[in-house]
Amino acid sequence: MKNIDTYQAKAAETDESQKCTSPPYLYYVLGLCGESGEVSEKIKKLMRNKNGKIDKEFLEDIKSELGDIMWYVSRLAFQFGIDMSEITSYNLKKLKSRKDRNVLKSQGDRR
Repeated sequence: MKNIDTYQAKAAETDESQKCTSPPYLYYVLGLCGESGEVSEKIKKLMRNKNGKIDKEFLEDIKSELGDIMWYVSRLAFQFGIDMSEITSYNLKKLKSRKDRNVLKSQGDRR
């Protein structure tokens, strides 16, 4: 899928957060944390079990976990009325500004 906003709309078709009693944004944040942890686990096991050697199995596993992260990010963004394309455009603009001002390695969110 080439269009990230289309992905965001399609992701909604598999959203079952309404079954939870918590606010949807809490469900998405907790899911995002869990999936981020799973990516960390995949990397840890890559280092421990395969001495960092990336193979086809690892690539499939990490692609799956990164996809899960994208799902939660897209649903969280939707919850706040933000299109994914808006997030990606904003992020690239922010990073370019930091690079142009030579503050990519500085500290703080609003540099």
